[in-house]
Parts: sequence; structure tokens; C-alpha cells
Amino acid sequence: MAASHKILVIDDSRVIRMRVRDMLPQGNFEVIEATDGVEGLDAIRSQKPNLIMLDFLLPRMSGWEVFQEIQASPELQKIPLVLMSGRREEVTEKIQGPFEYFEFIQKPFEQKELIEAIKTSMVKARKVRPTTTATAAPAAGGDSAAEIAALKQQVATLQKEVAMLKNQTAKILAFIKQKLR
Repeated sequence: MAASHKILVIDDSRVIRMRVRDMLPQGNFEVIEATDGVEGLDAIRSQKPNLIMLDFLLPRMSGWEVFQEIQASPELQKIPLVLMSGRREEVTEKIQGPFEYFEFIQKPFEQKELIEAIKTSMVKARKVRPTTTATAAPAAGGDSAAEIAALKQQVATLQKEVAMLKNQTAKILAFIKQKLR
């Protein structure tokens, strides 16, 4: 049986790649490895992973450059992303916190931190980004009735999604706990 989740780990450190592989619950994940940014980007496009773990400092093409490529593509933006770095400052120099659409994890990390980061990245990846919403504000005139109705509709949709996510997270947690026994 094929693994149901493809996790792409883009890191030039073999130790980190092995560590992630070892920390994931057995059997349900296929770990794809890339050793630099160019390889990583190729793998993102060809393998269509369910999750990307991206080191910020990489040879040939930096994690920052890979990140920018991902952000430029509405298709790739939807893939949950965990950025990894030895120093948070390396990331915040380029990307302002709080990190709304991806999760950050500081190396070295423990299994619990990794699982937590993966779960959070899945939630963050589902957030609707401002530029992609169809119900944009009207060109002029402040709070029109149509705008308020559209916002109420968005809130209702988000509430449904949050409820669904909570349910999924509970299932994932139960599954992981069962596997970790």
C-alpha cells in the first residue's frame, strides 16, 4: 500500500533529513529528500508533496528563494510549509512575524515539536489569503451592506472550516498517539 502522505524534506544536512524521517509515525508517510533549493523546487513541482519542510539556508538556491517561489504560486501556497532554521532571526530578517501562512521550527528539535509544527502548518496553509478572495471590497464607499453581507458569509464559511479542522486535528492526534505507543 502506498503511503498516504508525501513529506518533502529540503535540507542539506543528512542528519536533519534522517531525523525527520525517524520522528514521523511509521507507515503513513513517504519521505522525499532534497539536498538543496534547486532539487527541492523540482521535487515540489514533480512530486506534489502534502507537506514541505524547508531549511532556510541551502546551497545552490536558498530556502528564502524557494520560499519566494512557493509564495508566488497560488497552487504551491496551498501546501503546508514548515520552515526550519538554527536561528529564528535568519528567517525574521526576511519574513516578518507572526508567520501567518506557514510554521517555523528551530533546529535542533524534538519529535513532539516536529509533530506540533506539522499540525500547525496544516491549519495555517488552509487560511484564505487576501489576494485570492473573490469577494473583494467594492471600489469606493465604506461599509456597504453588500460588503457586510460578504464578510458575514466569509465568517460563516471560516467557522465551518475551523470546526472541520478541529475534527481532523483530533483524528490526526489520536492516530499519532496510537502509533507512538
